[in-house]
This record gives sequence, C-alpha cells and structure tokens, in this order.
Amino acid sequence: MGFDPARPYNDLPDLPPGVDLETRPVLKACVRARAALAALRQATALIPNPSVLINTIPLLEAQASSEIENIVTTSDALFRHARMDSLPTDPATKEALRYRTALKAGFDSLSKRPLTSRTAEDVCSIIKHTRMAVRKVPGTRLANDATGEVIYTPPEVESRLRDKLGNWERFVHDEADLDPVIRMAVAHYQFEAIHPFTDGNGRTGRILNLLMLVEQGLLDQPVLYLSRYIIKNRAAYYDGLLAVTTTGRWEPWLLYMLQAVEETAEWTLAKIAAVRSLVEATAEHARKAAPKQYSRELIDLIFVQPYCRIENLVESGIARRQTASVYLHRLAEVGILREEQVGLNKLFLNTRFLKLLTREPNSYPRFG
Repeated sequence: MGFDPARPYNDLPDLPPGVDLETRPVLKACVRARAALAALRQATALIPNPSVLINTIPLLEAQASSEIENIVTTSDALFRHARMDSLPTDPATKEALRYRTALKAGFDSLSKRPLTSRTAEDVCSIIKHTRMAVRKVPGTRLANDATGEVIYTPPEVESRLRDKLGNWERFVHDEADLDPVIRMAVAHYQFEAIHPFTDGNGRTGRILNLLMLVEQGLLDQPVLYLSRYIIKNRAAYYDGLLAVTTTGRWEPWLLYMLQAVEETAEWTLAKIAAVRSLVEATAEHARKAAPKQYSRELIDLIFVQPYCRIENLVESGIARRQTASVYLHRLAEVGILREEQVGLNKLFLNTRFLKLLTREPNSYPRFG
C-alpha cells in the first residue's frame, strides 16, 4: 500500500536509511559546507567579545524560525524586549524570545549530557511555555494552510514514537562513519517525520540542528543563522521533507540542507567581519568625539545588544548610575547612540549595529 497522507505514517523506516547517502554530489556539497563551518568557527573564536554573537545571532534565528511557523515579530521588538523583558509586548514576540531561551538552555545542557529526546522535550517545553511530552493521543495532522488539505499524518501511539526517538538518538551518536553535517540533515528529516509533540516540532527540530553541530565540534557557539535560508527557500524545505517520505528521494533533501549550512555560515562569517569593523570604527569615533567618556569596556557593552540601558552600565561596573547616564547621553550627542523613551524607560539604541544585523548589505553609515 502506497503512502497515504491521511493515514498515520506508522511505517516510517528506522535510521539509517537503506540507500547510499554519500553520493558524489552530496560529498562535494558536504566539503563546501564543512569548509564554511570551519571558517565560521575560527572567526567566532577570534572575535574579541563573543557575547556580541551569542546575544544577537540567536535572536535573528529565533525571529526567522518563528516566522517559518507564521509567528511574526520584528527584529527591533525582539532586541528591545531582550534588554527589557518587563516591557509589555505581543504574544508573537514573547514566543520568539522563548526560542532564544530554549536554544541557550539546549546549548548549556550539552555540558551535562549528550543530545537526547529529553533535550528535545526540554527545548519544546520552553518554546511552548508549558510542559511538552511525547504525544499520547491520536489526531495530529499537518495540513496545507491555504486549502486545509492534509499533507502528512505522523506516526501514532506513544510507545511507537518513543521507539522511533530512541532510534533517532542512536543514529545521532552511533553513525560515526557518516559525516556529521549529513547526519544532521538526515536526523532533522527523521525528527520532523516522527513529529513527537502536538506543537513546536519545527522550531525544536531547528534548534536540535544547531546543537548537533555544536556537539560534533563543528561550532563552538550556536550562531549559525540557519532559518534565514529556510525562510528564503521555504517551499523547497517542505517539498524536500515530503519527497523523502513519499518517494525516498534523499539526495535533493541532503543537498538542500548542505547548501543551507554553507550559505548561512558564509553569511554569518561576513556579518562577523562587518561587526568587527563597526566596533573599531565606533571606538575610534568615541576616542575623538567623547574622550572623557571613552573606554573599551563601554564600547564593548553597547555591542552586546543593539539596545542598552543605564542599568547595564551599572551592573557591569563601568559607572555608577548618574555617571552612566552621562556616558550614554554623551554617546548619543556624538551620534553613536540614539535615545528612545519607551514608557517610563530610557533605552539607548546603537542604530548602526541594528541596521548591520538586520539588513543584507554588510555596510553602515560612516561617522562624520
């Protein structure tokens, strides 16, 4: 009997697939992806202030990964509320911020235990802001948003789902002969096909991708903006997943994921270079225009995230509150920051940094 999208796919094959995954085109694409990841890892290690990346790229990933699931917010809202989580905000922004929190929690967990289905449960629980466990009841179906047509019904029965997750875990850790980037792509398909939770599977699976690359030593920090590629090529993403299920076409899916890794690693690498250039240009301008307030610690702080508060300077030990206020106002006067009043709160926006992070050209307005 052929694949029926309305019938639970209980016959989902275990991993590894019974086909040759490392075809010549796949291996050539894998070499390029690995080279891009190696360059990104090296650049990440050399950046003077790693928190610049840790606090920014995952927020862009959070926004894009949430947008894939039609949870739409803006980069500006995310960065603003990441600095001031007490500000009132909309549900979409809150949910996207939880993605960033889940990514960090998953990353931190790797120092204590390997990547497992428990990691997936913890990640999904943070994303959904409630305890998520493997599905126990039937009825989960994936449908076309526009037409309502069912396009996939995942496996059912909790014991079966747990067996398949156990197989997924063993594949992730035991298939050492398979290149880890290819392994990540295969594991991502399988996790999405198992669809173990009632909601949040897509975002959970995309976090697991980054955690796999970190666990395998290909990245030191989860700073690969992978969802950017998927947003730009969303139809191909879902078509590729479905083609593996319906016709066993693994090669196009693997080539898609390897291209995603290569392109986003190169994008992130170029963004790091541009950020480093902006940091140095900002420091030079501050030395000349605000010599009494300049310090390298202050410049580093305003690049931790685009938005900064007086309290951030106080908490970091740079200055007491009154002096910290003087410092930030002076940086605004010389064109480095822009002051914003949000309710009763004063925020100082590093406008060049925000534009550099959220726009495609890796350029920024020069200081006058």
